[in-house]
Amino acid sequence: MDSWWLTVLGDNLVWARLRVREAGSAEVLDGHGQVLSYDSEDSARAALLDAEFVAYDGLDEEDALARGFSLREISPPQGIDGKPAMNK
Repeated sequence: MDSWWLTVLGDNLVWARLRVREAGSAEVLDGHGQVLSYDSEDSARAALLDAEFVAYDGLDEEDALARGFSLREISPPQGIDGKPAMNK
């Protein structure tokens, strides 16, 4: 199961993908293209939250506007290599 997370750094929107593996471990593909492994989904989520990421599917328009963007202006990255990108 994949979920997208995002944070704002200056004028840049940074995406990260959280992927939960069948065995219960998890990996995060960060905005630099690095894959970080975690022993559980909870520890991966905690790391994302510590880095001030928020779950894309948990945002509403008011939350997005408070972070400097509109949900109507963005969508999770879709690319050939699957790597998240910095954009805004």
